[in-house]
Amino acid sequence: MIARREPGRSRLYQELPREAEPPRLLGNVARWLWLGVGILALLLFFSLASDDWFSVVNYCLIAALATLALNLLSGYTGQISLGLAFFMGLGGYTAALLGGNPPAGPSDPWGLGLPAFIWLPAAGLVAALVGALVGPSALRLRGFYLGIVTLALVFIGNYLFRNLSFITGGPQGRNFPVPAFGGFSLDQQNSVFGVALTSGQQYFLLNLAILLLSALFVYNLSRSRVGRAMRAVRDHEVGAAIMGVNLFEVKMGAFVLSSFLAGVAGALYVSYARYVIPDYWSLSLSIQFVAAIIIGGIADVWGSILGAAFVFALPQIIDYFSLLPPSTGGGGLSSGDLNALLYGLLIIVFLLFEPGGVIGLVRRLRPAAPRSRWSGASAGAAAPKEGSESIEMIDLQHEAPGASEQQGSGGGGAP
Repeated sequence: MIARREPGRSRLYQELPREAEPPRLLGNVARWLWLGVGILALLLFFSLASDDWFSVVNYCLIAALATLALNLLSGYTGQISLGLAFFMGLGGYTAALLGGNPPAGPSDPWGLGLPAFIWLPAAGLVAALVGALVGPSALRLRGFYLGIVTLALVFIGNYLFRNLSFITGGPQGRNFPVPAFGGFSLDQQNSVFGVALTSGQQYFLLNLAILLLSALFVYNLSRSRVGRAMRAVRDHEVGAAIMGVNLFEVKMGAFVLSSFLAGVAGALYVSYARYVIPDYWSLSLSIQFVAAIIIGGIADVWGSILGAAFVFALPQIIDYFSLLPPSTGGGGLSSGDLNALLYGLLIIVFLLFEPGGVIGLVRRLRPAAPRSRWSGASAGAAAPKEGSESIEMIDLQHEAPGASEQQGSGGGGAP
């Protein structure tokens, strides 16, 4: 419902849609075309890609899930967190304890040999439970102080992971379970509907399915009442509290859900890597995910995916395919140095020139046709939006009681 005054006239009009437009799944034909292009690209990649490319993409999909977990807490709710690596480690070692092989000797780490449909969701549940235990104390703080508390979780977790050798294997690490569903194990080639699938292809399907379901859930959550409450807490906590938002419930829910997704991402990572040492779950890993949400786009599902691609896929492409020239001396540039330079440069560029990240840049570069159409309407054009219902014009001067008397008393005559 829009009230406006027509140019050259003193009467106020109100635009009322006669009939609400029914919701559409993807909105317009262009989105259906993009969906078709995306499905075609996935099919071509799945059919033609080599094992090296599947390795890069699988790690990227897992990183995108973890980036989505951090974006839910820091992007949508505005709570600074540097402890994502801790919750990923919890998920990884929960998967190792529940799904690993039973110990063959007294020095071997424990394992219960349970199937993947038990240890994979359990990894997220354990991480969420720890998040629920830590959250009430941590979320009493805000901003920089909350970041320090979550930073302490990383160092506490690193100490525990190195010393609980009966679960983690100690500083030397341990082997992790491979997802297996009955006799169907993802570490070997299997035939599905008569099509032989490699291990990389099977992991790709598993990681893609989990990422799509998680992204769809977070997207729908962000458009719900809970998502609006999260953004209100992020933008202004005092204002959100005045509007009736329970600050503790919103923060706690985001913290627990973020921990759950991080635990699942950690379990997927260790099951694909097969061998991880405790030093992997370090502060450096958490900072990489912070860089991913800044570069990709804060509070955006697509921004999480694009940020993970920039931060995690690009270094692997450089390493796997030797895109850097070989170093001939002590002054050569290694891939790790190049990655650090890229992270710093991209963070500075996006914070200064495009705070919305890559996804914000994409939206900024969209065609300006919709804006010009609406600007024409605001200038007095009566053309409705393409594809919308007809608009009924109501003269508010005759609808509102006393409008003509007030206008007449002012000495102005309506034309």
